[in-house]
Amino acid sequence: MLSEEHELIRQTVRQFAQTRVEPQAMAHDESGSFNVSLLRELGALGLIGITIPEADGGAGLDAVASCIVHDELSYCDPGFALGYLAHALLFVNNFYWAGNAAQRNRYLPKVLTGEHVGAMGMSEPAVGTDVLGMQTTARRAGDHYVLNGRKTFITNGPECDVALVYAKLEDRITTFVVERGFAGFTTSPKIPKLGMRASTMSELIFEDCRVPAENLLGSEGGGITNMMRNLEIERLGLSAMSLGLARRCLDIMVKYAQDRHTFGKPLHEHGQIQRYIGDSFAKVEAMRALIYNVAASVGPTKRNRLGTDAAKLFSSTAAKEVADAAIQVLGGYGYCTEYRVEQFWRDAKLIEIGGGTLEAHQKNITRDLTRP
Repeated sequence: MLSEEHELIRQTVRQFAQTRVEPQAMAHDESGSFNVSLLRELGALGLIGITIPEADGGAGLDAVASCIVHDELSYCDPGFALGYLAHALLFVNNFYWAGNAAQRNRYLPKVLTGEHVGAMGMSEPAVGTDVLGMQTTARRAGDHYVLNGRKTFITNGPECDVALVYAKLEDRITTFVVERGFAGFTTSPKIPKLGMRASTMSELIFEDCRVPAENLLGSEGGGITNMMRNLEIERLGLSAMSLGLARRCLDIMVKYAQDRHTFGKPLHEHGQIQRYIGDSFAKVEAMRALIYNVAASVGPTKRNRLGTDAAKLFSSTAAKEVADAAIQVLGGYGYCTEYRVEQFWRDAKLIEIGGGTLEAHQKNITRDLTRP
């Protein structure tokens, strides 16, 4: 049962998504561009700092509220929702809970409004799930750290003004805040991709990049703590995105099955179509129950790794299956762009990979369940 405050958040975001996000979605999917000005509109609504305490300029809400925002945005445009997630969770939330007062005062005002776009650099060309094997390095040089290495598949990379970057300092993973203008920091051209095209990705490149010592986030060697603290709400956000796009695909296939007639009767009276619709509805309801139940147990001081792994493992694949069913129900229309289900199908695949692969979730769950 959602609180009255949660229901108000849902109404606000749903109206915004329908009136502001929906009209621009196809154009940005086709152009492969992230709508930064629309992100700033979310900032004006106070939704970028959804998990940040009110005393520091945020909304002071919880993981359930964050899931609501991602759910509703993804119903209209999963790609834009992913860019929002990379900014609001991978940078803003992660930065806030790892940073000190001086760092928050310096960076929060512009990232909470969306004036500055944030990103997070963890994956590398040779290292994905195996984060402990990362090759980006940092070394202390007087009042600076010097970073060398490359990050890849970084959402918001092309637009970012500031990035939260993980690097090995004396073989210990450490977190730094890197500004676009720092000497030695560049980004590659946009990386073309299958789906989520309304967000962008690129490499982050560090060539003797000089980072002021005060931009160390947390402590030397404290990167794993920062990473693990943020990973659970990231996985919930991605799970909620799966729910939003699956809900949209279900609604599209139900309406199409009501409107379309074949062999002298409505499409929904055919048994095989009933199977697609019935199974998809059951998956959507199961996703909703799992995601919001787990979200209620997660916060800055509350951990539920087993639950968040389960939520993303189930939801990512279920969403792809619902999108696939929608294409099948719509037939040729589903394969073409008019109804957008082909886009949601392309978008859904990313969530089986980003934020933890299916195989990583299966490994984590099994390890936790079999631990003595």
